[in-house]
Amino acid sequence: MRRFLWRTAGVVLWMSLSKQELFDRIRRDSWQQLSVRALSRKYGVHRRLVREALSSPVPTPRRRAVRTSPRMEPYKKTVDAWLRADLEAPRKQRHTVRRIVARIEEEFGEAIPYPTVRDFVAARRKEIAAQAGAPVEAFVTRHNALGADAEVDFGDVYVDLAGQRTRCYLFAFRLAYSGKSVHRPVDRTIGVSYVSAR
Repeated sequence: MRRFLWRTAGVVLWMSLSKQELFDRIRRDSWQQLSVRALSRKYGVHRRLVREALSSPVPTPRRRAVRTSPRMEPYKKTVDAWLRADLEAPRKQRHTVRRIVARIEEEFGEAIPYPTVRDFVAARRKEIAAQAGAPVEAFVTRHNALGADAEVDFGDVYVDLAGQRTRCYLFAFRLAYSGKSVHRPVDRTIGVSYVSAR
């Protein structure tokens, strides 16, 4: 999210827009025959960004700098060996980042900052596990068709009708897509087809 200046009728407002939203607004306003300079002033951005928005509806992805860690370089192979050995070790005996930092300091006498080791280990752990064919944690997104999937259940409930405790059945119906539910007390389970047909 970036904050952009919005000028209208002498009033200055700050808006929080993503780069995609900014590109969409610039392209929409260009239909009003506003010049590049006018669009630049209106949104408080450089004219180069306005030209980029007019030439393409999708902003170019931001380039990420490739960072090296020269202090970690002499110990990368050693840490890789420890992480490979961790694949065979029980879960509670695997190296944590804190333990790796402490072990480098004990064995090599070098104090490497925690974030440097953490970033390296986070990236390498996934790569080493993938190379070894270890199972990867994954999540399956459940896609329910609109109006197609539902859950139905019955339950016993006791209600007071005219001062007398009566046993009824609770019909519970829940749509899987929207999560909306219907609950109906019925006096017998045969009547449910009537309730659901309404």
